[in-house]
Amino acid sequence: MSTTAVIAIVIVAIIVVAVVAWLYSQRRRSAQLRERFGPEYGHAVEQYGKQGNAEAVLEARQERAERFSVHSLTPEDRARLIPEWRSVETRFVDDPAGAVGAADALVSEVMMARGYPEADFEQRLNDISATNPDLANDYRATHNIALSSQRGEASTEDLRKAMVTYKNAFENLLGTPQSERSEVA
Repeated sequence: MSTTAVIAIVIVAIIVVAVVAWLYSQRRRSAQLRERFGPEYGHAVEQYGKQGNAEAVLEARQERAERFSVHSLTPEDRARLIPEWRSVETRFVDDPAGAVGAADALVSEVMMARGYPEADFEQRLNDISATNPDLANDYRATHNIALSSQRGEASTEDLRKAMVTYKNAFENLLGTPQSERSEVA
């Protein structure tokens, strides 16, 4: 075999190895993002149309979340927020729509107390998807019900479901261990 043929084979082999390594790294990156973001990964792919676009957005969310410090609530914050939640739940009996609006605001307040930056709903949703992806879909759904309620389009059953989901979000953000969740009830 000529020297030129050997060099060509080596170059082709190097290119093939590089392509295989790149494909492997892309597949691994996708798998890591899918695992990290859970159902939010599928939502992002659906929203942004292409897997590459969605992954770039999710990585940007992750990088943003690394710049702020989410922390546990102080005992003082917990002592203040738990009675506020009880008040919101009690309000549901007489004013379901008002209670859902108050629950939405209280969840936002808990997020800020935990160290999430002050932001509009979309940014809060993006931030929570990076730090607590299992909560993101519920947060989106309950917020949409709160908006429907403001327009007078939500049924009492929609509002009840929103309150249940807000309670789960509140407890999750509060950092209440499963064994203590009756304290918030």
